[in-house]
Amino acid sequence: MALAEQIKRLGRHSAIYGLGGLVQRIVAVLLLPLYTRYLIPADYGAIEALVALSAVVITLLRAAIQNSFFRFYFDAEEDEQRRLAVVRTAFWFTMGTATFALVAGLVFAAPISRGLFATAEHADLVRAAFVGLWASMNYDQLTSLFRVEERSVSYSVASLANVLVTIGITILLVVVLDKGPLGVLVGNFSGTLILYAVLVGYRRAQLGLEFDRSLFRKMIAWGMPFVPSVLALSTVDFSDRFFLVKFWDQHELGLYAIGVRISAALLFVLTAFRTAWPAFAFSIKDEDEARRTFAFVMTYVVFVSSWAALALGLGSPWLVRLLTTPDFYEGSRVVALLAFSWVAFGAYVVVLVSVGRARRRRSNWLITGAAALVNLVLNLVLIPPYGLMGAAVSTLCAYVAMFAGLLWKAQKVYPVPYQWRRLALAVGTAVALTVTGKLLDVSLPAAVALTLAFPLVLALLRFYLPAERRRIGALGRRVFAGAR
Repeated sequence: MALAEQIKRLGRHSAIYGLGGLVQRIVAVLLLPLYTRYLIPADYGAIEALVALSAVVITLLRAAIQNSFFRFYFDAEEDEQRRLAVVRTAFWFTMGTATFALVAGLVFAAPISRGLFATAEHADLVRAAFVGLWASMNYDQLTSLFRVEERSVSYSVASLANVLVTIGITILLVVVLDKGPLGVLVGNFSGTLILYAVLVGYRRAQLGLEFDRSLFRKMIAWGMPFVPSVLALSTVDFSDRFFLVKFWDQHELGLYAIGVRISAALLFVLTAFRTAWPAFAFSIKDEDEARRTFAFVMTYVVFVSSWAALALGLGSPWLVRLLTTPDFYEGSRVVALLAFSWVAFGAYVVVLVSVGRARRRRSNWLITGAAALVNLVLNLVLIPPYGLMGAAVSTLCAYVAMFAGLLWKAQKVYPVPYQWRRLALAVGTAVALTVTGKLLDVSLPAAVALTLAFPLVLALLRFYLPAERRRIGALGRRVFAGAR
């Protein structure tokens, strides 16, 4: 398959996968006025801490089987019965570990609350969070079937249905019944739980009572070396929440969470791409074609994510004022730093698959572990004096370090001819325009103008290849002709 066709295929699946993610991100942002009107920053901070805890537990429990599921499913390409065994074994392992975590969370809710918040008052929130954990783990395992089957439309339909149910139940609990942070947590997992039940019925023919112990041992043996890496990545993602609660308070974490939500709009693009990318990358059989594809994919991911980070960073003060109440406005200060950390994360995702393709991922934990150490040290140094700004700087530095470390390893085991000049131009231009806007404290029209100038500045710097310039020119002519 030609390179252009490969890129179009990836883009098509990413766009469709991203539809559900887009709606989910939009809804999460649009619900901010509701949350900030019915919750104080301390309430929002408590929710954020429990969401972070759940995410860490989920990634730790699912890491081994999740990483091996895709690999073993595609390895069994010619054996449908073997594929079915992979699906069933992964399903029942996920069900068992999720149920174990749920029981532990219900039993130890009060101690967990005291450990996080120095009080047992939030024990009910802890219990709700662990029910959500159970629902999310099992739902994600079933929707991963759509991903390996490359049924991106079905995946997005399930995501959209999940979002719609979640919105309705959350509004009912928070606005009508005034259940506060408990209503937010229960509302957030209700849609997932209902859709999970629907998917179990839909997949019932594939989910028989089969657990292949031999296969399970092989899957765990292949996936277990990745667990330390996943745990380290979770540390980078979420440890700042726990440091903010301990060194500052739930109020400061609530402000930080608003900045995270705004910057996470960029994660729509990256989540869509990350969902489609592994299956797409592993499906390319020719190694030379794979390397060329990886290089162009890296350039396009960095270009799009840098532009989005620029837009979010410059527009954050107005976005936060539009979507929240005055108590939360300070959260806008961290958006630019966090948005550019997602740029580094997007580049990391591209490189990670190349290491997996070379089957040399066993030492990845050293790289992510080093990044986690950087994050922990910087959190300890920066959060006590600087609060949420210290947390944002720590996150950005950790993601950059993680990308750099993985890139160094990847180029040794699976060298890819990345387009370094173009990558540097994309990131450097976005950072320069963001810094310019912040230093000049520009107005909203000026922020929009600086954002729109990004592709034009790149054109002046000769970022685009001749073939890309021809396509852009042809597109411009079609748009101009249509306008006439």
